[in-house]
Amino acid sequence: MPAYWSPIVHAGGNQWYAFIHVTNGTAALLSVPLGIAFLGLGVWSTPLFLRWYGQAARSMLAPTKQAALEQQVAHLAESRAEVVDTGAAEIRRIERDLHDGAQARLVAMGMTLSAAEQVLDQNPAAARALLLEARDASAKALIELRDLVRGIHPPVLADRGIGEAVRALAMDSPLKIRVTNELPGRPPAPVESAAYFAVSELLANVSKHADARQVWIDIRYEHGLLRIDVGDDGRGGADPGQGTGLRGIERRLSAFDGILALSSPPGGPTVATVEVPCELSSPKTSSF
Repeated sequence: MPAYWSPIVHAGGNQWYAFIHVTNGTAALLSVPLGIAFLGLGVWSTPLFLRWYGQAARSMLAPTKQAALEQQVAHLAESRAEVVDTGAAEIRRIERDLHDGAQARLVAMGMTLSAAEQVLDQNPAAARALLLEARDASAKALIELRDLVRGIHPPVLADRGIGEAVRALAMDSPLKIRVTNELPGRPPAPVESAAYFAVSELLANVSKHADARQVWIDIRYEHGLLRIDVGDDGRGGADPGQGTGLRGIERRLSAFDGILALSSPPGGPTVATVEVPCELSSPKTSSF
């Protein structure tokens, strides 16, 4: 305003110019701190007005308590049905793995031991060979049982938590994976299990489809949420509607009001974010 005051005064005529120039010019200079004060007031008051605006918009546009309750009931019914279906599918998988793997080997081992018992007196050498075969079968059955238990609930997950379990996944993977764990404690066991298998499925998808050179996993706890980011520099283009893997992750997380957010533009990079509300318990015992 001081810079433009003189042309404005000149436009009004020259007879009163001296008087106007002195009085109004001083007022123009005084408007500078006044303008600064208004700017400061605006910076201070804007968050308050935005908060009031948000409250007013919520009161007019948000669903009623009855509608919110109905939505919550519908969500719980859907998630319960999905959890029941997932549990039934998991039981069928375990039964199938037991029947086709360890159970078959144990039955064969019993038959081999019976045959060794029958020829033990007449042919000790053949009995010894049968016993060695039974020992090998028992070792293979033990390996399969351990793999089955690891598929249900990995021991490292139960003993050392989600951070070390994900690190073990990264070490077993052929991909180059960088893991960052910033959890100050441990989530509940069911949440850890759901998050672990979500990360395992995401890594499997990256290995099969992404053609990535580098993968990163970031585990943290923010605002009451367990958050795990799994990213890669692969080809991108992942779509939850194209397969059952990502949909399965969503079903598993929905039991805990968790979500899976996916960003995967064509050409990459792909970032999948798992968020599950929970509380942490004991402090972290290890970091890497």
